Amino acid sequence: MSAISSERAQELRDRIGRVGVWLGSIALLPAREERAAVARIEQLGYGTAWFGEGPTNREALSHAALLLEATDRLVVATGIANIWARDAAAAINGANTLNEACEERFLLGLGVSHAPIVNSRGHEYAKPLTAMRAYLEAIDEHTYDAPAPVHPSPVLLAALRPKMLELARERTAGAHPYFVPPAHTAEARAILGPVPLLAPEQVVVLEADADRAREVARRHMALYLRLPNYVNNLRTLGYDDADFADGGSDRLVDAIVAWGDEQAIAGRVREHLDAGADHVALQAYADSPAAAVADLERLAPVLLEL
Repeated sequence: MSAISSERAQELRDRIGRVGVWLGSIALLPAREERAAVARIEQLGYGTAWFGEGPTNREALSHAALLLEATDRLVVATGIANIWARDAAAAINGANTLNEACEERFLLGLGVSHAPIVNSRGHEYAKPLTAMRAYLEAIDEHTYDAPAPVHPSPVLLAALRPKMLELARERTAGAHPYFVPPAHTAEARAILGPVPLLAPEQVVVLEADADRAREVARRHMALYLRLPNYVNNLRTLGYDDADFADGGSDRLVDAIVAWGDEQAIAGRVREHLDAGADHVALQAYADSPAAAVADLERLAPVLLEL
C-alpha cells in the first residue's frame, strides 16, 4: 500500500461529499431502525455515514454490510475498525467483499483504539504506531483471489498525532481524526500535504442556549476525557488539566462541540473546510437517536450547500 494518487484522491472526494454523518447513537439502534435512519440520511443528501466499533457493539464489517444494503448511493465508512479485532487479511478481505458487491461504496477506516479497550481484548497496547505500520504492510502483501473491486479498497487512518498522520500520508488514502477542533485540522493538513483525504469528525448540538448546549456536550464528552490518546492530543493544542476537569472547561467544550443554530454549526463546518478538510463528519449529540436524525434533517439544507 502506498500514498494515494491525486486522481484517485479526487475521485474519492467527489464520492464522499463535503459533509457526512458520524452515526454515534444512531448506530446503536436495532438493525431495522438503524437501516431506516441511514436510508433517511442518504435521502437528505449527506455523502457518507461513519460509525465506530467497540468491544460490546456490532462488528464493523458486518455492520457496514447492513448499512450498504439499506442504501443506494451513500458511502459507508468505519470510523474506525479496530486493528486488534481482526487481522489484516480479514480486514482487507472484508473491505474488498463489500466494495465489489456494493459499487465501491465502502471506506475502511482503521485505528489502534485505546489502551484500556485493547488490553480488555487480551492484547498488549505497547507500540501502536509500530502495530499499525505492520498491519498496513500485511494488507499490502496480502493476495485476494475472490472477485475484486475495480479499484483497491481505500484505507484511512484514525490519526491524531504527527507520526500517525505521516503514516497515513505515506501508506493510505488519508486520515479520519476524531474529537478534534479546527486547529487540529489545520495541523493535520500541513502534515498530510495536499493530496490525501482529511475527514475529521465534528460534534454538533443544535441548541442556542449556552448552558443547555454545554450540559449536553459534557454528558457525551465524559468518556473521551478518560482516554489518554484524546487528552494527550488536546494537550498539544494548548489545553491543560484545568480544561479536562469537571467534564471539560467552557473553552474546551466550545472548541470540540459546535453548538447553536444552523448557521452557527455551518460556520464551524466551514472552519474545518477552510483549514484543509475535504469532508466533515457530523455527529449530532441529542437526547435520542430519533432526535439526532431530526437535527440532521434541520441542518441538511444549510450544510449541504457549503
